[in-house]
Amino acid sequence: MSVRQKIGVVILLAIGCAALALPSLNAEPIKIDLSNETVGGEPKSLVPVVGFWRIEEDAGKKVLTVDGRQWKEGQSSAGIADKARALYGERYAEFLDRVQAYAYYPYVVAPKVENFTNGEISVRFEGLSGRIDQGAGILFNLKPNGDYLTVRANCLENNIVLWKFENGKRSSVKWVRNTPTATRQWHDLKIRVNGTKVEGYLDGKLYLEHTLTQPVSGRIGLWSKADSHMYFADYTVAAGN
Repeated sequence: MSVRQKIGVVILLAIGCAALALPSLNAEPIKIDLSNETVGGEPKSLVPVVGFWRIEEDAGKKVLTVDGRQWKEGQSSAGIADKARALYGERYAEFLDRVQAYAYYPYVVAPKVENFTNGEISVRFEGLSGRIDQGAGILFNLKPNGDYLTVRANCLENNIVLWKFENGKRSSVKWVRNTPTATRQWHDLKIRVNGTKVEGYLDGKLYLEHTLTQPVSGRIGLWSKADSHMYFADYTVAAGN
């Protein structure tokens, strides 16, 4: 069995069950619940695609950790083929072709949200360590071919950037500087999407505004970069009108 075939099998098993009970974003906001997750284990409520993700405990509360201290360039998450198939079915091979190109950028996907188009996505994060980066991002507009968008904050750079990942290449869409993001402190990151309009908020303040050329439509998740060691909690998705 080839590496690509093995990756497809894992993703199918990981996400297939969740897809059977796909919640509607027209109802109540969806909050990723980590309370039943196993500390030290890989998350089940979010699907790791790139990087090392696990559940830890902080002040008695379970949190999601991306551990960039173990990061190696070009390394995707374990069982990526199976996870990809569970996300995109027979189109998983197209998705995998992009994953290796993005292995510098760890991310997880929310399996219960199949298509996010309008609304808000928010998360709390804390930068623990990282000499290259301490990046925390909200991933959205994830396509079957692996293209996606992310709005990310960085505790080392004090900026917010809207990044575009397309055809295996990363480019900045909008860059906002002077956004205080102290390390070893919890922060709130939120995006608001309405058609082609994207807004990015940090700790309740609107910093980023941009109008895309195409409306948002695709899967969502969380994103990081390189050697970032971060905590994430309270990941919430709410549909717009």
